[in-house]
Amino acid sequence: MIINGSKQSVSVLSRPTGADVYVDGQLVGKTPMWAHVKRKNDHTIRVMMQGYEPFEAGLTRKLDGWVLGNILFGGIIGLIIDASTGSMYKLTPKEIKARLAGGDTQITSVKHQKENIYIMVTMNPDPSWEKIGMLEKSK
Repeated sequence: MIINGSKQSVSVLSRPTGADVYVDGQLVGKTPMWAHVKRKNDHTIRVMMQGYEPFEAGLTRKLDGWVLGNILFGGIIGLIIDASTGSMYKLTPKEIKARLAGGDTQITSVKHQKENIYIMVTMNPDPSWEKIGMLEKSK
């Protein structure tokens, strides 16, 4: 009696969307997507997009609780089948949410209103820019 199949679907999401998804080094699609991976092995999920830092997460196999039921109802033959196909395992986590850091952001605007100046700042400054000030966290 096989409760689970040999593969499990894992949701892969990213911000921004449209990032490449690699499972164990193989390109499998773009976010958002479902990656269909074998339960038998641990896996590495890598989410990448041009201009952003890559995101990496691991999928770890754990013994599924249904195995005990399968032993009771399917006997040793069911256990052997589940062990050989990997269906006795479940992979965790079931969902990958990749928030990609970086990006090719630039200064978008500078506004001056009365005595206040509002500046939209990039996290990836151009090395040729001259530093004229630094913001510090207030106490």
